[in-house]
Amino acid sequence: MGTWGIGPFDNDAAADFAAGLDEAGPERRVAMVRDVLVRTIDATGWPADADEAVAAAALVAARCPGGEPVDPDDGPQEPMPAFPDQLRKLAGEALARIATDPCGPAPNWVDPDDAQQWQASLARLRAVLVPPPPTIPLFDVERPA
Repeated sequence: MGTWGIGPFDNDAAADFAAGLDEAGPERRVAMVRDVLVRTIDATGWPADADEAVAAAALVAARCPGGEPVDPDDGPQEPMPAFPDQLRKLAGEALARIATDPCGPAPNWVDPDDAQQWQASLARLRAVLVPPPPTIPLFDVERPA
């Protein structure tokens, strides 16, 4: 498999996934994204669809507040439909599974800086998909003297 960068579509498997999304009808694209995320979450051992799941998560994150748009030169060229809210949670779970798997690709990068940048890109996607819980403001409370 060829990998030419750390972006979500910078490998052959993700590029093939993007091409498959372009070939599928709009109604099928949501199911394709959901399916790859669920397979990754449910996989035993290293998930075979990890590269596609990262790409799918990037597509979902692009639709979230704070998400970065996916470049059509790298990802799908056809517009993606609106994704149901449940895909945001699934995408976050799939990325967590990939990022924490010791058998995953990060230890195999030739350049350790690339591995760190790849992990950082996963963390950025996860931050968009699974934002921190809102803070509850504390009210000034009078303390007994």
